[in-house]
Formats: sequence, C-alpha cells, structure tokens
Amino acid sequence: MELNLIVKQVLLDIDFINRYETLSKEYSPEKLRNKTPLKYLDGELVMDMISEAGYIPGFDPKEKFFKFYEKIEDYRFGLHIVLYNGTVELIWAVKDKEKSIAGMPWGIYSRLMIDPDYRIKMPNFSDYDELEDILKTAFTIYEDFKQVFLEVAEVK
Repeated sequence: MELNLIVKQVLLDIDFINRYETLSKEYSPEKLRNKTPLKYLDGELVMDMISEAGYIPGFDPKEKFFKFYEKIEDYRFGLHIVLYNGTVELIWAVKDKEKSIAGMPWGIYSRLMIDPDYRIKMPNFSDYDELEDILKTAFTIYEDFKQVFLEVAEVK
C-alpha cells in the first residue's frame, strides 16, 4: 500500500499517530477493565452525536457504519465510523475529484508510516458518554486534518 504524499505530510503535520495512539490508550480495554463494552447501540443517539458536532450524518445499512461527508473545492472529506462490540473504528474518506486518496482505517497509518508491525488498537467504550468523548476527539483530529490538508494541497 502506497500512502499519498500529501496525506502523509498532513498526518505528520497534525501529529496524527501520537494523537490517535493517545486516544487508543485512553480508551483501551485495560482502562475499561471493570466495565462491560456497550454492544447494543441506539443508532439515533449516534446520529445525534454526529449532528451535534456540525455534520450531516448518514448510515450505510449494508456495510453497517455511520458516515458524513463535506465537499470543499475539488475535495470530498469524510469519516466512516464503525461501532462494533464496544469498539470504534474510524476510517478516512478523502477524495480528490473522484480519486480516493485516503480511505483506510486510522489504525493502518501507523503501520504505513512507522513499521508494518506497529499496531494501534481501536478505542473502546462502555457507555454513551465514553463514545461521545471518543467521537469529539476524532472530530477534532478530522477538522485539523481537513484544514492542514487544504493548506498543503494548495501549496503543491
């Protein structure tokens, strides 16, 4: 897998690996040791969390993930959110016109940028408050990525 050079530069500029790893450790299974993962979700509550963050949420019933997209100039930015057994898998959805330039789970980027064996686990949650905190952090990282991406892409 080859990483788009602009995407790689942006991920470095926003300290993505460190920020995602911090989120992962803060919401690790070890930290939630005495709690039961939240396995059954109210999809409307999740849609509300995404909406309250300022995005127009959607749900893909076939693939079973939440999503949102934003079009800015020739780029489409988005995030796919897979919630399964108390874990949150975040997936970039970035296109330049119709060409996908970032579309992998966040945990893959450490393997591409550091070492193929370097793994960052998905954040875990046991209640809606933890899920909301995870999503707020993810949305902040997403916004930083989007802003810096547009700056870097304009220069290149």
